[in-house]
Amino acid sequence: MEPTAGKTPRHIAVILDGNRRFSRQLMLKPWKGHEWGAKKVEKLLDWCREIGIKELTLYAFSWENFNRPKEEFNYLMKVFNEEFGKLLSDERVHRHRLRVNFIGRIWRFPEELQEKMRKLMEMTKGYDGYIVNFAMAYGGRAEVVDAAVKIATAVKEGRMKIEEINEESFSDNLYMKDEPELIIRTGGAQRTSNFLP
Repeated sequence: MEPTAGKTPRHIAVILDGNRRFSRQLMLKPWKGHEWGAKKVEKLLDWCREIGIKELTLYAFSWENFNRPKEEFNYLMKVFNEEFGKLLSDERVHRHRLRVNFIGRIWRFPEELQEKMRKLMEMTKGYDGYIVNFAMAYGGRAEVVDAAVKIATAVKEGRMKIEEINEESFSDNLYMKDEPELIIRTGGAQRTSNFLP
């Protein structure tokens, strides 16, 4: 779907990128930039709501990011824990009826973080003000594989017939049904880095 000129897109996606480079410019540990990134995401949520964007998908942590150095990985987990903990008690979530989703292989994260993700999704599942999807432990190819496994399992268990496999049924098994109209990469690189199928 192409956005009409002058019309606010309904759904945008942002590849959160450039935090480490920003940190290095300030001569700090490379991962300290993730704190600034988290603050910018909070502002981004407000900006999107104010201009009428109805859905925002944030590529926050890729499947490949599990290979980051241990110190950086632990630091990122701390940032995610703090930020998702804040969201759980942020009254704006309820006031603006913000629905929070996590897409990706979230089972890979530490249990404490998974629990916060599950609580946020459960707490906001009935909200319809606007939607934020956090792509976590995410990869576009992994999403396709996971959809294929779901369909194969449904066929094996007799819940689906092979002839029912088509673009629509495949799409129904992806992490999210809606597609962004615009993708922004904040760090300036012009590649999608395995974001979305």
